Amino acid sequence: MQHTTNNMQIKTINRLKAVLAEKQLTSKWLAGQLGKSLTTVSRWCTNETQPSLEILVEIATILKVDIKDLLVSTNKE
Repeated sequence: MQHTTNNMQIKTINRLKAVLAEKQLTSKWLAGQLGKSLTTVSRWCTNETQPSLEILVEIATILKVDIKDLLVSTNKE
C-alpha cells in the first residue's frame, strides 16, 4: 500500500497507526509512554519516517503485541 504526499511516494512499512486504533490508543499516549515528541510518533504513524528496531521492540512491549504485528508483511502470499 502506498500513498502520495507532496508529490513524494511514501511506502507503508509499519502498521503503528492501525495497531493503536485497534487498541483504542492515541499517538499522544504512545509518545508519553516512550518519552518521545508527538511529532516524532505522528511521523511514524504516517510512515513519513520509521522508528529504529530498538524503538519498535519497545513499542511492541508497551502495546503488548508481537513486533511482527507492527510491520507490513513482505510476504506476497
